[in-house]
Amino acid sequence: MRNMKILLVEDDAPLADTVTEFLTDNHCLVTVADDGEAGLEQFKRGDFNLVLLDVMLPKIDGIELCKRMRSEDTDIPIIMMTARDTSTDKITGLDAGADDYIVKPIDLPEMLARVRALMRRVNAPIPMVLRWGDLQVDLNVYEVTYQDRVISLTPKEFGILELLLRHGYNVLRRHVIVEHVWSLDDPPKEDTINTNIKSLRNKLKAAGAPPDLIETIHSVGYRLKRNSDKPTEKVAAKV
Repeated sequence: MRNMKILLVEDDAPLADTVTEFLTDNHCLVTVADDGEAGLEQFKRGDFNLVLLDVMLPKIDGIELCKRMRSEDTDIPIIMMTARDTSTDKITGLDAGADDYIVKPIDLPEMLARVRALMRRVNAPIPMVLRWGDLQVDLNVYEVTYQDRVISLTPKEFGILELLLRHGYNVLRRHVIVEHVWSLDDPPKEDTINTNIKSLRNKLKAAGAPPDLIETIHSVGYRLKRNSDKPTEKVAAKV
């Protein structure tokens, strides 16, 4: 489950925040879209391992969105979420291409168990090459390049950059960096993350990347700047 990238399409902001926080605490990387059109756009941009999809969505409803996602990718696991608990609704969702069905109010531990079970069943690989415009992180050889220029990073800087690319424009919170990059037995000091981010920015800038590629979201965390480079391309993982 560690570093698994999940697309959550949910227009109920408090619920989306609750689900995101729970999944993040369980080492998942969550991208949130609050309507069907935004969900489809994120889906086409990203390299997700699983989709959590609400049925009642503005702009494009969940059933239609599920059909469109399935036409784009026949293998990605899709779990639908709805307040409707009838066999007809479940059949409609499954016929649209969903792999599983969760009824609201959502039991978070049960949701996580269903996600884990589905991932075990499909054995979906985690992408090993990540891109954000001209920036590329190749996890197969642990190499970072910008416009084909190799950038030498420390292990901590590499780990932070990988998380940033997996989060894309979504905010990478500081506690997530600590959980994924540092050992729980040896947590970083308060200014250690800032120091690593500063060094990472300088190295990216020296390679030709925009100086504001990594944005600071005050008191929250960091994210990649949307207008500096185009979003991550979908790349097949090597297995």
